[in-house]
Amino acid sequence: MKQASVDLDVALPQAGRPAWPLRVLLRTWLLVLVAWLGVISLTWNFIAFLLKFVLRGPPARRVGRAGIAYGYRFYWACARASGLMRLEAETLDVLRDVPGGIIIAANHPSLLDALMIIARLPRSACVMKGALMRNPFLGAGAGLAGYVVNDSTRTMIRTSAERLGEGCQLVVFPEGTRSPAPGQIHPFSRSIALIAQRAQVPIQAVVIETDSPYLGKGWPLWKLPPVPVVFRARLGECFQPGPDAEQLSARMEEYFRRELRQ
Repeated sequence: MKQASVDLDVALPQAGRPAWPLRVLLRTWLLVLVAWLGVISLTWNFIAFLLKFVLRGPPARRVGRAGIAYGYRFYWACARASGLMRLEAETLDVLRDVPGGIIIAANHPSLLDALMIIARLPRSACVMKGALMRNPFLGAGAGLAGYVVNDSTRTMIRTSAERLGEGCQLVVFPEGTRSPAPGQIHPFSRSIALIAQRAQVPIQAVVIETDSPYLGKGWPLWKLPPVPVVFRARLGECFQPGPDAEQLSARMEEYFRRELRQ
């Protein structure tokens, strides 16, 4: 499998767009990989549904977060072995031993961004849309892990501060939606700075870099991107909470724009 990744890295850029039989094979292989993610998610959601009857409160949330993290880590190992996708995010591992709560703020080029970060951090939880809590692939697992719903800004800020007080590492995307294109970002919401202000925890920037449009804004799930798809996540600046949320949000946004231009 490792050799397949090397072949894709070298052969496809030189040959340009692959011939249609190879495109069909690669697209099928990619869809199998996506389906495998669905199988992993459904399996953990079934387990999480059962665990909700025996676990409550912080112990349930710790188990739920660890289960999601290790499930996603297994998926990324499979993706790397397939030769189609590769994640380089080992630098995030140093955050595992950071005591107390911390906000992990990242840019959002792809639907896979949360999976990348959570896979490295077993104490992490996400802020997510309320509709996703009702998704059969995510709902039970996200509920067990104590993920935060963003339907109401006030409730989101309060619940986020509570999770951070328990020592959670809260993964957020200040853009609020996927980035317009690789290397570009939307304006940041100040709600992240308000959460940090209320919980009195730092915000650790994580810069996600990729040249691939795969699962970015407007990219269909079935469409074959140039392969292999490579994502790199690296640690950036750590921002301390301050009295002016608007100013902190603007500083973070300018930092990400500057980092992504390099």
